[in-house]
Amino acid sequence: MAQMTMVQAINNALKTELQNDENVLLFGEDVGVNGGVFRVTEGLQKEFGEDRVFDTPLAESGIGGLALGLTTQGYRPVMEIQFLGFVFEVFDSVAGQIARTRFRSGNSKQAPVTIRAPFGGGVHTPELHADNLEGILAQSPGLHVVIPSNPYDAKGLLISAIRSNDPVVYLEHMKLYRSFRDEVPEEEYTIEIGKANVKQEGNDITLIAYGAMVQESLKAAEELEKEGYSVEVIDLRTVQPIDIETLVASVEKTGRAVVVQEAQRQAGVGATVASELAERSILSLEAPIARVAAADTVYPFTQAENVWLPNKNDIIEKAKETLEF
Repeated sequence: MAQMTMVQAINNALKTELQNDENVLLFGEDVGVNGGVFRVTEGLQKEFGEDRVFDTPLAESGIGGLALGLTTQGYRPVMEIQFLGFVFEVFDSVAGQIARTRFRSGNSKQAPVTIRAPFGGGVHTPELHADNLEGILAQSPGLHVVIPSNPYDAKGLLISAIRSNDPVVYLEHMKLYRSFRDEVPEEEYTIEIGKANVKQEGNDITLIAYGAMVQESLKAAEELEKEGYSVEVIDLRTVQPIDIETLVASVEKTGRAVVVQEAQRQAGVGATVASELAERSILSLEAPIARVAAADTVYPFTQAENVWLPNKNDIIEKAKETLEF
């Protein structure tokens, strides 16, 4: 195994699939010569050539249309939207066309498109660069939405996404790109899309999170355990579909749940998780399901970012409220 950052793990996964399948194409704004804004695709154009790894114009709608068209010719496009906040420019292609291909064709056609996009707070980006828009995408039928929390998952989930015959939105939290390293096998492997991961087991309370909030939840769990609490932490990995079975099994064991997301509270993934647990496990609960989320405001400018974003202290506070209910 090698020690990799998330950037290196994603690059390795892209390289693996470009080697494995000549129909895999990688494109987007600056992904070729420059290797992407964050150098995630660095070196791939040099290795695989300009016909397979190439830059596009600054036109997200054109990137989405190109990806859909390429699927009709047998290709597996990996398109990059430079920042998730730009997805509005290509939303019709993604949710109105790519996501509906299998349904619209009566299951006679498929759209094996992987849609990569960086997102997430804590790195002081300009407006519309950090926004958490995964809830909008998760609500669009026909899409899988994957959000890795660590380098190991990043590689395995991306390989699964590229090999999927259905479109997968693959979101990369910018704060996680280089914040830590993980042991990642150099050989290829896959992680099942739609399967959550129990990061650590516990008996008193369940913390459910995804993306960067998994790391914050693990930090919170460490502090809570110093006070004698046994904390289970679950990484959703995939927010569409959600692995409800794993969540139900955990909450029926612990009797308490805190659902954590970085996105605004209104209509988010956390709301779906909480409602599903309430429907299925209410008789097992010892306390109301709690939620930790950002405020229902526009994403703030950088000066207020650290105040606005949820963190381990918010999770600890909400967990204690639940434990002491």
